[in-house]
Amino acid sequence: MSKEEIYEAVREQLAIEFNCRPEDFCGEENVITTPVLHEKRRKFSDKKFFLQMATFGNNTVISADEKIHPWLREWVRGKRGFWLFEQHNFYELEKELRKHGHQMSLTHHMFLPGPEISDMKTDLKIRWLEQGDMEPYYGKEEFSNALCDCFLPERPDVLAVIALDGEKIMGMAGCSADTPTMWQIGIDVLPEYRCRGIGRTLVTLLKDEALRRGAMPYYGTSLSNLGSWKIALSTGFEPAWVECESRERKIRCCEEAD
Repeated sequence: MSKEEIYEAVREQLAIEFNCRPEDFCGEENVITTPVLHEKRRKFSDKKFFLQMATFGNNTVISADEKIHPWLREWVRGKRGFWLFEQHNFYELEKELRKHGHQMSLTHHMFLPGPEISDMKTDLKIRWLEQGDMEPYYGKEEFSNALCDCFLPERPDVLAVIALDGEKIMGMAGCSADTPTMWQIGIDVLPEYRCRGIGRTLVTLLKDEALRRGAMPYYGTSLSNLGSWKIALSTGFEPAWVECESRERKIRCCEEAD
């Protein structure tokens, strides 16, 4: 696929999840919709999100419970969409969500690849893992980014690559099929092997192989994880969109509700 086709495919997927049109992510005006639980969504939750937001760098699409739509319409009035993700605006949103028993959760900075395959060559000792090979590695903290905690049939780990020092694993990159075609890449490198380019090599190899198999690899990280950002940028990924969601607020017994 071309770069534009890659972006269009992602906008089509997010339109399913945000209950909007793909072109709504390309407009000037912010868009507010009601949540859906579509069968073709990326299955990160089995419940509707009370609120989700996504921006490709211009406007923002917000999917939220109808009870806060009046407040949201006032909140977004006169604001450029991408500024809604800034801390001072998040603070206002957080206060409103707490009135409804929710709070903001993670902010995901998402990356997409170019269409080119690099055909990287490496001297590292490499081993590939197919879906049926990953059971021995589940539940291991050192691979918590590369693999899910366990086998998840709704978004299975379908491919991984490891770098070996003898028979010791130095690092692992893995893909979860969040949809049949969108494969999310995660990477873990053991502390004693970091700063050697192992993460960059593994992510590049995995990205290229996913593209060869007709999948669209994508990569996500947090705002402050600069090491992860550097790996993404050095392997041919580029920042594409930002998304975030709320979660139900759990109040500790010693904490007073606002």
